[in-house]
Amino acid sequence: MGEQTEFEPGDKAPNDATYIEVGEADFHMGINDPKQIRLRKGERFPETSNHNRKWKSKRNALK
Repeated sequence: MGEQTEFEPGDKAPNDATYIEVGEADFHMGINDPKQIRLRKGERFPETSNHNRKWKSKRNALK
């Protein structure tokens, strides 16, 4: 089984990293000025801008 790449608010960060909001239309249109946060391993993810968005490692989101 692969490692989880998208996280919900309240989940714990698996690694120290910068995380970025991704959403339902980001693949086609992108999110203008998405929220970015820096978390340490074990810290919880905050709420997103809307319920359709999730958190993803910035390193993985830009691939």
